[in-house]
Amino acid sequence: MESVRTESFFSPMRKRAGLSLPRLTQIFAILLALVSLSLPACDKQDEHSEAEEHHKIVATSPKVQDVVVTQQFVAQIRSRRHIKVRALQSGYLKPIRIKEGQAVKADEVLFEINPTLYQAKYEAEKAEANFAEQELLNSKRLYNDSVVSQREVLLYEAKLAKAKAKADLAERELNFTKVKAPFDGIIDRLHEQQGSLIKEGDDLTTLSDNIVMWVYFNVPESRYLDYMTGTSEGTESQVIDLVLANGTKFKYTGAIAATGGKFNNETGNISYRADFPNPERLLRHGQTGNVLIHRTLHNAVIIPQRATVEVLDKQFVYVIDKDNVVHQRAILVRNEQDDTFVLRSGLEANERIVLDGVRQVKDKQKLEEFEYVKPEDAMKNMKNPAE
Repeated sequence: MESVRTESFFSPMRKRAGLSLPRLTQIFAILLALVSLSLPACDKQDEHSEAEEHHKIVATSPKVQDVVVTQQFVAQIRSRRHIKVRALQSGYLKPIRIKEGQAVKADEVLFEINPTLYQAKYEAEKAEANFAEQELLNSKRLYNDSVVSQREVLLYEAKLAKAKAKADLAERELNFTKVKAPFDGIIDRLHEQQGSLIKEGDDLTTLSDNIVMWVYFNVPESRYLDYMTGTSEGTESQVIDLVLANGTKFKYTGAIAATGGKFNNETGNISYRADFPNPERLLRHGQTGNVLIHRTLHNAVIIPQRATVEVLDKQFVYVIDKDNVVHQRAILVRNEQDDTFVLRSGLEANERIVLDGVRQVKDKQKLEEFEYVKPEDAMKNMKNPAE
């Protein structure tokens, strides 16, 4: 009966391979023997690796050093002074003396309205003032001859003062036909051309003072608190760079000049302004870029990221006490580097923590054996936290 079953099992294979039944049975027995020998060897190798890995606990300590933390913010670049140049009088434009993109000096004439009517009005008012002055002189002579009273002399004095005021106003209106630059700057696009009929208040161009640029960016509330705390305590210093739209870094560094008065309730941000010198006039009003704030945290406590475990959005480390007992402890991370954490609180520099094997230890477990490496050795293959 058994031979019939064997024959039926091997029959399809024997027909395809062209082998006899005894030969096929012999090959199958050899394969079974090889498989049975390899399984115990694999099991022993896996058990040995698992045991070795399980008992390899490595500890280290936090490292204290100055750390450079870089933060990036999207920025809007604005001129220190950027104004609309508008006409102060109505009339026809005379030939324009400036060109678009030209650098001009303060008090330089930019535009001039045809002054004919204003010149005539000024001459008329000036003549009235001269006439009133002669009337006053005549009244004083008559007063000295006792022909007119003191009251009449006072009336001519008031008339002269009024005439002079009107002449002065006409002179100012005449001067307003010349539109001058209030400060050194760069002319933008010209909105009107020679011969255009201008009304009072019409835009003629814009003028930008680009010698110093104001760079605005928004900072989250947590970063704002870090900056204010670090500045007041003197625990950090900073360098501010500007990266332009083409990816190049602006050659001059900036400085924080102003902080907004309130937070935006929708975004949770507050506005900051950094001032950048712009002697070569590379930066222009309306550009965009990215502000890089390099903050140096003095005597910061740093640990490798692999020495931590995350539980419910909180970071923990395993601290080894003097009796080699492990204690789980929560830490507060101030900043995350490529492979290290800069701590806000939770650890002291002289404490020992589990570096490798954090998944193998438990709270209040006593370690019978572990390897200790210095913080410098534990972090020597990592990227420099100060970069």
